[in-house]
Amino acid sequence: MNVSDLRGILAYIPQFREKVFVIAIDGAIAASENFPNLVLDLAVLRSVAIKVVLVHGIAHQLKQLSLLLHTDLSDTTGIGITDQKTHELSLIASSKVTFQILEALSASDLRACATNAIIAHPFGIVSGIDYQLTGRINKIDVPFIEYLLQKNIIPVIGPIGFDGEGKSYRINSDAVAQCMAESLHAEKLIYLTTYPGILDNEGNLIRELDVQAAQEFHKNFSKSQPEQLRSKLEHAIHACKNGVNRVHIIDGRMDEALLSEIFSNTGIGTMIYANQYESIRPARKKDIGAILKLIQEPIESDEILPRKAGDIARDLQSYYVFELDKQIVGCMAVYPYPKTSQAELACLSVAKSHENQGIGRKMIHYAEKLASQQGFKQLFLLSTRAYVYFMQKGGFKEADPSILPLERKIKYEKNGRNSKVLYKSLQ
Repeated sequence: MNVSDLRGILAYIPQFREKVFVIAIDGAIAASENFPNLVLDLAVLRSVAIKVVLVHGIAHQLKQLSLLLHTDLSDTTGIGITDQKTHELSLIASSKVTFQILEALSASDLRACATNAIIAHPFGIVSGIDYQLTGRINKIDVPFIEYLLQKNIIPVIGPIGFDGEGKSYRINSDAVAQCMAESLHAEKLIYLTTYPGILDNEGNLIRELDVQAAQEFHKNFSKSQPEQLRSKLEHAIHACKNGVNRVHIIDGRMDEALLSEIFSNTGIGTMIYANQYESIRPARKKDIGAILKLIQEPIESDEILPRKAGDIARDLQSYYVFELDKQIVGCMAVYPYPKTSQAELACLSVAKSHENQGIGRKMIHYAEKLASQQGFKQLFLLSTRAYVYFMQKGGFKEADPSILPLERKIKYEKNGRNSKVLYKSLQ
């Protein structure tokens, strides 16, 4: 690893520290030559305080057992009918992969345990077809998983669910990973498979799709994808629509694939992401009262310059609000300085009731995106008390006031607040 690589990883650590990543490993990946390297990547994630939950599949192992025992399988995916014999082999395959993972984690000095955290019911009879021992997820034992994570233990979860009577059922591992990520409010869901990601009609890798574009692609083109990718795309869409910010589909056979995907801007697979900006919109005249209420306390604590309704009305085109359930819980202003190709982020405030939910960071990212789209090369801000937050969470750097546009520098010197000047270069 180069020094520059390490610096790149360090830039992401404040964003991901103490966040939950659900990592789904296809059975074929657990059987691949790269699996030991993958476990080392998991050790890197744990070393930077990322909470890891592992979910594994067994389709590859089931097929191998079938060949070895000369036995036909009713289904390998956990979606179709699971007869008694297939279920028995599923239990053997799941146990084998679970203990393979536990052994590998132990070799990297990582504590882990197998769990029975998937509460399942029979899939039942659908359109007259009895799915026998195929299950559907009823719920996840979230307190159990969270307890393990608090103790720095990696939960290892196979595609087997259990009901209240102790009966077990075969479940699709992609669905298990999706449900686990949603239940834990995971920051990321990562599918490690034997494909590079989602491919377009010409065979080119699609680097990223927002959830709406992913839905359109799934509707129009998913039939051209292999069954494994169709499944992962479908579950990725579901996860993004239910609170998971990012879902990644990557080739787990590639060395350093996991780290390259997580700790770089471009990644190596396909990322499907929820539209984190859907709650941010330009402010309207009727929002002025809510904005004044939001910034009242920061003004009193000298974090934000005093503003009156007339000030906001005059610059309303520069204001944006974060709205949840028709309630404004955040605001900011982005002032343009075209002559110097700079924009200023100002008046950022989040309601006390919604602090520590990532809203401030989303608004910062939106300001960066907005300024970049408008052709500005630099985003700057002035802060008296929250500068540590902007540096640690937003990636801003401290600068001399000389970087300010002339008209802004005059105001800076005139108000005498001696604010710290922070800046961020825009791509």
